[in-house]
Amino acid sequence: MRERGQRRLTRWLAAAPPWVMVVFAIGASFSTYFCMYAFRKPFLAGEYQGLKLLGTAVNLKTAFVISQIIGYALSKYLGIKFCSEVTRRRRLRMLLVLVAVAEIALLLFAVFPPQFKLLALFANGLPLGMVWGLVVWHLEGRRTSELLLAGLSCSFILASGVVKDVGRWLISAHGVSEFWMPFATGLVFLVPFVVSALLLDQLPDQDATDEEARSPRETMDGGHRVSFLRRFLVPLAMLFCAYIFLTAYRDYRDNYGVEIFAELGYGQQPGIFTRSETWVTLGVLIPLALLFCIRNNFWGLLTAFGMMLGGALSLTVSTMLFDRGSISGLTWMILVGIGSYLAYVPYGSILFDRMMASTRAIGTAVFAIYVADALGYTGSVVVQIYKDLGAGEATPLAFFRSFTYALSFGAAALILVGSVLILRSGRVENMDQETGSA
Repeated sequence: MRERGQRRLTRWLAAAPPWVMVVFAIGASFSTYFCMYAFRKPFLAGEYQGLKLLGTAVNLKTAFVISQIIGYALSKYLGIKFCSEVTRRRRLRMLLVLVAVAEIALLLFAVFPPQFKLLALFANGLPLGMVWGLVVWHLEGRRTSELLLAGLSCSFILASGVVKDVGRWLISAHGVSEFWMPFATGLVFLVPFVVSALLLDQLPDQDATDEEARSPRETMDGGHRVSFLRRFLVPLAMLFCAYIFLTAYRDYRDNYGVEIFAELGYGQQPGIFTRSETWVTLGVLIPLALLFCIRNNFWGLLTAFGMMLGGALSLTVSTMLFDRGSISGLTWMILVGIGSYLAYVPYGSILFDRMMASTRAIGTAVFAIYVADALGYTGSVVVQIYKDLGAGEATPLAFFRSFTYALSFGAAALILVGSVLILRSGRVENMDQETGSA
């Protein structure tokens, strides 16, 4: 009975007008990944003030963050294989199992003694890193992928703020302890996640028109993955290096937003994360969605790189305005959020989808996304450790401000070089196709 129901809804979506499929896909994917963040990020709503790791100079919250990121980064390395090879029939089951394991880990975080809570957060991050790839599999390689992936990408921007506000609300309004709060937040979002994942599983696969416009998307075995990396090794190395620092920056802003906003004078304002990240979401969603209007894959890829470059450079401009007192702390946090996400978000969504379509490489964008993510979260761990051990005297705000200037120019240079090499490859491929068709 369940299989018949699934086939009926999938057939209806395949036959429905395109806008119906777009709205359904955005809603299902957005909600699925939005709810997943309730199992990953709520512990950041706690400050765990005055607590150190085993008598060292490392703050306990930093240790919690690093522990989860290590698990999450390892999950990305595992996802390079499993998410690029997973079949359609196994995606829903994997999604449900991964989130169930993450919620159990949050229960262990609540009940374990302090020295074992790090292990619980490691176990929490370990399954969640593969959720993104399983969701992207449903959306990539379609004529409307820009719209679908833009909607999906905005889910984690907004969700990060919302789940922290929910966690703070559980602590302040209901007296939930900082250690039980993450598990309680996960329970709030558990049923919505299951419903969203079931709906996402109803999406039809690529049709013939999608394949013609964006190239077929196939699972990739070890040989295909090695061949892809060899073909694009140099430009990908540049882009991956930029992504390492972008991920570390984005994670630092996200993980220590409570402390940064407190230094800026917004520590007691309720809903401050939802307020700031709503504007960031809008500032990123609109440019990403407009890429849908560019049908030519080469020009779409060129525009995506231009957006990433502009986002990186805008970090310097907004920080200079903040330093001069021309904008408020909240406005600065919104602007650096928009700039960093404009450079960061395309990696996990439209960049590799357009790259596969422009160069006609066979495979799945999920593979390139997971290589980038694995490297990116590894870099994030290094930055977290460096902050406490190498720059421990700097406040979170002072460190973040300095990081902003360094990231802006470094990431821009790497993106520029990598994009030129990728675009040359895409243009040659397109010219070869046009010559052959003539």
